[in-house]
Amino acid sequence: MLKISLENIGKKFKNEWIFRNLSFEFYKNNPVAIIGPNGSGKSTLMQSLAGAIPINEGKVTFEDNKQVIPEEKWHELLSFSAPYLELIEEFTLAESVNFHTKFKPFQDDINTSDFLKILELEKHKDKSVKNFSSGMRQKLKLGLAFYSLNDIILLDEPTSNLDQKGFEWYLENVEKVLENKIIIVSSNEPKEYTFCKNHLNILNFKK
Repeated sequence: MLKISLENIGKKFKNEWIFRNLSFEFYKNNPVAIIGPNGSGKSTLMQSLAGAIPINEGKVTFEDNKQVIPEEKWHELLSFSAPYLELIEEFTLAESVNFHTKFKPFQDDINTSDFLKILELEKHKDKSVKNFSSGMRQKLKLGLAFYSLNDIILLDEPTSNLDQKGFEWYLENVEKVLENKIIIVSSNEPKEYTFCKNHLNILNFKK
């Protein structure tokens, strides 16, 4: 069984601890919401889980059937969606999707055409990403996270920039990918993580 273990981890910027003495375990089929107000360090924790930024103390471990996975292999297992992650703006939508799948293919034999229909953006396939609305960009990021071949999905502020229709699309599609994955949602909006029975409140790890 795949597991992410946090053992007394801490992260600080200059002399300020963002979180400290944080221990937790994430498993498949057990979605978890990381909660706390804006600026509390939720995004920093998510990036630490992804291996994108180093922690200052403690240990993050990825294990599969009790075998430790090297940190340089973590990216092969996970997909990450966040408003601050950049897309290649010069690409069209179709080019962006095709480029992505060269590195991380879609699950269930989904092809580019299928994926664009899932996004409900097929009529925009030849439009440059630089001309997308913020909601379209967010939907693309979420779709790539949901439907790529992965075992771990990290969602930071998942419905940022989405209108009501986009929010309903998010809930419908996240429900489709919950099974047999580790899903972690960082949010201060309860409606974004209604499917998460377990919560990790980052304010409990302020020192």
